[in-house]
Amino acid sequence: MPSLPDRLAAYLAEHRQALLGFIRSRVGDDALAEDILQDGLLRALRAAPELEDEEKLVAWLYRIIRNAITDAYRRHAAAARRLERYAVEAPEPVLTPQDEAALCTCVAGLLPTLKPEYAALIEAMDLGEASPEATADRLGITRNNLKVRHHRARRQLRERLEETCRTCATHGCLDCTCSR
Repeated sequence: MPSLPDRLAAYLAEHRQALLGFIRSRVGDDALAEDILQDGLLRALRAAPELEDEEKLVAWLYRIIRNAITDAYRRHAAAARRLERYAVEAPEPVLTPQDEAALCTCVAGLLPTLKPEYAALIEAMDLGEASPEATADRLGITRNNLKVRHHRARRQLRERLEETCRTCATHGCLDCTCSR
């Protein structure tokens, strides 16, 4: 009878796609499913010597895979909580009237290059007078979710500024002389 690692390798060679399909049906993301499969297989190889009943290899392997899926969801939830906490704790920058008057005209020219929902947030909250509470209510989202979206919108705008107007982006878009 072949050794457990050999039986495990043979099973994996024959059923890899089935295992991957099992994971995909639970996570809905091909890349994440592949990562979870690799993590699960690594765990299985490490734990193989502890398997007491080799006849239950398949059930044991699927239990390891299910645990790897659960762990991936936990990691994702923890990352989301950290991002949420950051969005709550990050201070909102305050612009003085002089800063607002000196905003680079290239910002308005770059808004159409952003995702439409990001452009709308920048226009409403940074260039307009919309309050975060009113904007969150209008979008039907929580204030924390709004902060995360606003942060992402600003980050995308900053990336566009750095791509098109390096001097302005470096110096905060004040006293801009660019042609946009």
